[in-house]
Amino acid sequence: MTLDLLAALATFALVTVITPGPNNLMLMASGTNFGFVRTVPHMLGIGLGFPLMVACVGLGVMQVFDLWPLSYTLLKAASVAYLLYLAWKVANAAPPASADGQAEGRPLTFLQSAAFQWVNPKAWSMALSAITLYATGRDMVAVLWVAGVYVAVSTVSTTSWTVLGQQVRRLLTNPARLRLFNRVMAALLVATLVPVLWPSG
Repeated sequence: MTLDLLAALATFALVTVITPGPNNLMLMASGTNFGFVRTVPHMLGIGLGFPLMVACVGLGVMQVFDLWPLSYTLLKAASVAYLLYLAWKVANAAPPASADGQAEGRPLTFLQSAAFQWVNPKAWSMALSAITLYATGRDMVAVLWVAGVYVAVSTVSTTSWTVLGQQVRRLLTNPARLRLFNRVMAALLVATLVPVLWPSG
């Protein structure tokens, strides 16, 4: 991969991962409710789980959809159902009641957030676009370059959104405000389903 192509890939990857989407909204909510340290497994699940998904997509997992079109419909239904479930959990997160000011619930684990990538509509769109644009031959070296770049840029994105959520927590010392924040985040999470359910064009 040439230096120019690598720079273009890095820019593309950073823009796609750092813009608002289900992963980033959940990281922000987790940073607000649980703090940075407790959100680290969630961050790692995204930072490693999504690049793994990119590699699998590049190495042929999309052929399943070609061979069994119903699988795409089932994936879409699972994506919608799980995102609605996560939105419900965010909306109903309990206000902090512990001495350290953190919510009593549990943030997503490493495995949960890694598995979530497979039912995240934005993740599928990003993976397909990245492979189509920067690993057109689908050879393993090119695919691994794309996945590796996503590992690097995900560190910036996951850290930024979690820290943002942690800083927002300082403004939400009132339980009623935190509850309102969680419900707004849940509504935004549901809103990410609009392009999936009603695609333009």
